[in-house]
Amino acid sequence: MWIGACTSQVGTQIQTTAQSWTVLALSHNSFYLGVDQFLGQIPVAVLALLAGVLADRRDRRRVLLGSQYTQLACAFAMAALAFSGVLRVWHIWCISFVVGTAQAFGSPSYSALIPTLVPKEHLPNAIALNSIQFNLARVIGPSIAGIALTTLGAAWCFSLNGVSFFGVIAILYVIQVSFVPQRSSERVIDSMKQGISFIGGQEGMKAVIVLAFLITFLGFQSIAFLPVFASEVFHGKPTTYAAMLSFSGAGAVVGALLVAGLGKAKHQGRNALIGLCVLGILTVAFALSPSVPFSCAMIFLAGMALLSVFAMISSLIQVMTPDQMRGRVMSIFNLALRGGGPVGAVIAGALIRKFHAPIVIASAGGLMVCVGLFFLSVNRRVATL
Repeated sequence: MWIGACTSQVGTQIQTTAQSWTVLALSHNSFYLGVDQFLGQIPVAVLALLAGVLADRRDRRRVLLGSQYTQLACAFAMAALAFSGVLRVWHIWCISFVVGTAQAFGSPSYSALIPTLVPKEHLPNAIALNSIQFNLARVIGPSIAGIALTTLGAAWCFSLNGVSFFGVIAILYVIQVSFVPQRSSERVIDSMKQGISFIGGQEGMKAVIVLAFLITFLGFQSIAFLPVFASEVFHGKPTTYAAMLSFSGAGAVVGALLVAGLGKAKHQGRNALIGLCVLGILTVAFALSPSVPFSCAMIFLAGMALLSVFAMISSLIQVMTPDQMRGRVMSIFNLALRGGGPVGAVIAGALIRKFHAPIVIASAGGLMVCVGLFFLSVNRRVATL
């Protein structure tokens, strides 16, 4: 499962790198890049609760297979448009929305499937190791994309992404899971209410979900607007952007290995908040960097901090959630985690048009430090977990 997911994530990162660069190259407008990020993520916000109920009522493997087949078709559709020379920004926006819809249904099923494959005591390690495959892909994918973009063009990047889905689809057909949800005649709206009520009744869970939203709202913007830094701040080429993205992914891999090595450490809530403060400081340093090498160093360290924070809060949520509620709880958690990114991208994209990109991203970093300090000193529910 790990190998198949890693291959698929490499393909996704290749497409994401090529897609972001293509949007900026076609539009010369950072706001359009923010809109693309928004359309790719907003289906998660709209469909999260429904997708969570589905994950708790249907075979999660089958839901994932539907998601993978849809993304495969979209990748080859984008490649066909690029090869034919008719690809436009609005095409990319439409395909991003369809892919986001597929991911909205697949994400809670995937998150709920992982704990059924490992014993509960190894869950923090499994989550951290699962994060490694995603972030290892962020190292390998942009490197391949940078070469493919400069030598072959974006169309081949989209094609490689399409091919990458075959591996994970094959593995989904053969894996064995220890828990398969039972079908239910209960109304969907009642199942949604149960998930929301469960979260409200768990000490500290609401605060963790709010924190997840703020992390992506503020912390993902330095990654989302790397093409702006690469092309407009440092006047680089696609390889500059790929290098920055690779350093970010490499840092995240190191962060995931660190969390996996520590296992189920004490005071994960407090450690996550300290990591968020560190992430904010590193984001400010990256945004105000005078050179590409220093930027790469800061984005590497920021990747370590971001992944460490993400892995710790994900472990907290998974450990607090029983199997029968996992799909609904993880759908709401994913809504917060993935919903912050697109909202932040649209706002940051609009602000970057009026202000210099380093100022906007540095401000986001400063706000992250403030959020971390607030949860450490004022609202201490997360810090006590």
